[in-house]
Amino acid sequence: MVKVTPYLEFDQEAQQLHDRVSDQKIHLTFSESAVLGYLLATPDAIVAKEALLEAGWPDRVVAATSLTQCISTLRKKLEPFTEVQLKTVARRGYQLHISPKSHVKMLAVNDAESIKEALIDVSLMVKIGGIVVALALLAWLWYSSDYHKVVKNAALWDADQQVNINLGGIEESLTLISKEGDYSKHASMWQKHIAPEFNHVNDMQGFSGFALSDGNHYSLATCPNGQGNACSGEHLINLAAIDKKPAGLNMIEFSQLREVMENRIRYNRLLIPQSESFDGISDVVEHHYHGDIYFPVVDELLVRADVSVSLVYEEPLAGKFYSSACITDQDCLTTPIKYQVRGQFVQYKQTIGELEVDVFHVKVAQKDLIKPDVVSDSAMHFYREIRKHNIRDEELFYYRIYRDDKTAVWIVPLLGNLVTWTKYDRVVL
Repeated sequence: MVKVTPYLEFDQEAQQLHDRVSDQKIHLTFSESAVLGYLLATPDAIVAKEALLEAGWPDRVVAATSLTQCISTLRKKLEPFTEVQLKTVARRGYQLHISPKSHVKMLAVNDAESIKEALIDVSLMVKIGGIVVALALLAWLWYSSDYHKVVKNAALWDADQQVNINLGGIEESLTLISKEGDYSKHASMWQKHIAPEFNHVNDMQGFSGFALSDGNHYSLATCPNGQGNACSGEHLINLAAIDKKPAGLNMIEFSQLREVMENRIRYNRLLIPQSESFDGISDVVEHHYHGDIYFPVVDELLVRADVSVSLVYEEPLAGKFYSSACITDQDCLTTPIKYQVRGQFVQYKQTIGELEVDVFHVKVAQKDLIKPDVVSDSAMHFYREIRKHNIRDEELFYYRIYRDDKTAVWIVPLLGNLVTWTKYDRVVL
């Protein structure tokens, strides 16, 4: 048995070639087998026609055309194996040349020796080229993966600063989460929207929270009178600025107005539609988060965004995602602007500064924007911004930066990015 190439063997006694890739046997005549055997014994040597005639037809006298026909037939049988080249050297004879492995072949998986030769018995440049191609393929797979998108998006955020905020007459230091960029991160960007002479909230002994800036919007999420490291979920205060002009928010009036607005009928209470299918899940558990974000603007009605996020896990870290935002103003002049997003999410662990956060990468399957007949001047900005997202967004990133048994803090992609402290409900459907 002679190994012609890592995947082609020649058995002169059985007068056949064995292609180990396709496991096909190619039968040869006696003369073809004898001529090929002679040429293989002296690779790259030019063999005279007389020697091949004597090898292929021993003790017989045949015409030279018999050798010509034999060579022609051999070439056809060797044609699939491009490394094996049977050449005619004018007026001298024939030469068998087996070139280095210039073509990639799929080797038989049960031929360990052939695989070893094909992988090891190559030049250094071929090996280097193969490594470069493999690394390039891995880099491309990484760059185009969803996980890379998550890492890249999370890397845009920092949480290495604190900002002192006076809320209700009490000053506390909040963790500042901000996007990289050349813009102000000074406490005044949040503080200037609260009128200092009316900055009082009854029964507030302290608060904890987070401040956030994405370069365009400045928001803060606070939990008053939290106990230890937990938040009761009562009287949460989420404020966001959409205008850099000081809003002059009267916190005394705001505390009363907030109760009125939050006790109204909520248009955003039911999130998961009745027709939704959950095939294969015996107990459907909805993890529901709800919060109110207020947008004070000077000389404008106070606008509230009633924000909900719901998760239904179909796998340990993946499942169905629902989000809804409902925009109203304090005098109900704007029948709600409602924006709903549905899709599939995958949950990842990432860090922003020293914060461990849960990132929810959402691939949007459906978006619904409901516009009222009348949009007040106070709410028109919100409608325009949400409409941009409705047209543009195909995937979204939600960040859960804090949670306890009753609440969680989210960065939601609403009007850019806003931080909101939400109440948590676990509902078995």
